[in-house]
Amino acid sequence: MIDLLTRWLQAPPEAKASRTQGAIALYVAGHPVWTPRDYTALSREGFQKNAVVHRAVRLVAEAAASLPLVLRRGAGELVEHPLLALLARPNMREEGQRFLESVYGHLMVSGNAYVEAVQVDGMPRELHALRPDRMRVVPGADGWPAAYNYAVGGETIRFAPRAGETVPPVLHLTLFHPADDHYGLSPMEAAATALDIHNAAGAWNKALLDNAARPSGALVVGGASLTDAQFDRLKGELDTQYQGSANAGRPLLLEGGLDWKPLSLSPKDMDFVEAKAAAAREIALAFGVPPLLLGLSGDNTHANYAEANRAFYRQTVIPLVRRTAEALAHWLSPAFGETLTLMPDLDAIEALAEERESLWRRVSAAAFLTDDEKREAVGYGRR
Repeated sequence: MIDLLTRWLQAPPEAKASRTQGAIALYVAGHPVWTPRDYTALSREGFQKNAVVHRAVRLVAEAAASLPLVLRRGAGELVEHPLLALLARPNMREEGQRFLESVYGHLMVSGNAYVEAVQVDGMPRELHALRPDRMRVVPGADGWPAAYNYAVGGETIRFAPRAGETVPPVLHLTLFHPADDHYGLSPMEAAATALDIHNAAGAWNKALLDNAARPSGALVVGGASLTDAQFDRLKGELDTQYQGSANAGRPLLLEGGLDWKPLSLSPKDMDFVEAKAAAAREIALAFGVPPLLLGLSGDNTHANYAEANRAFYRQTVIPLVRRTAEALAHWLSPAFGETLTLMPDLDAIEALAEERESLWRRVSAAAFLTDDEKREAVGYGRR
């Protein structure tokens, strides 16, 4: 007993570190996907291979992450607080904006985002964004999540509430899903059909360019049929000497009664161009990004661009940031022993400067309001 007590007293103090980092360092291969959707396929075919999806995800994530957050205790604003310091520097590898970009990016691609809180002495010291495809919800007897399993390679780490921790170890953020109790619905999944159409149209264009940027034709043999050997030889010569962009415009030498009949595309066959444009706009619609901001064809005027930018912030960015900020504050507040609220600083949005100026002008001209009422009307507390 004395030896056990001595070893316990000599044990090094607990250091803050993500419980998943050691497993990630040993991770070599394998992508266990436990969510109801194939996150790997969506991220590969969408974010990695489709320019419209890539830009839409980055546009939402970067705009949301760059929006400053205001911390309040009651009606008063806090300029300095441990929670603000934690969000400004969540861990040693990332600053606050990069960390939030990962969180918002996971929400856009997967519909789910997971944040791990590393706690020392019951206080959160670091925050880490975990990959959604490696996380699995473990429901309890009542149907609500009781734990989370995070798998990397062949190792599984379970996140469950432990004694001495003031906050749950994982915050699970989701986008609304009407048919799933635990996982969120990704905008990319809602636009999966449009994504396939857009990718297929791009692949068709690439194949057309590889084929000398013109439709195929028919090689007509007059008089007699070809033997198998002659057919294979002729097909091989066409593939090696006349196919591809390097052979574009090369004349075709025919002999032995051979005749080339080019095939043209009908207007109906050319509808894929319009289909690709419509698919791109549908993808933008699913992500809540005005097509104008993605460079898609439309009413490209300065006035329309300014209005599209305001709509983007009002309808997409601000609601997303508000939901995420409320979830973070509700999750982390118990660690500080007080009720705190986080909200986006709308004054920092340049796209809404004109609306803000109009509000200030109307409030300033309202002689029937007191100074305190005017402060509350523009988002400030009473003195």
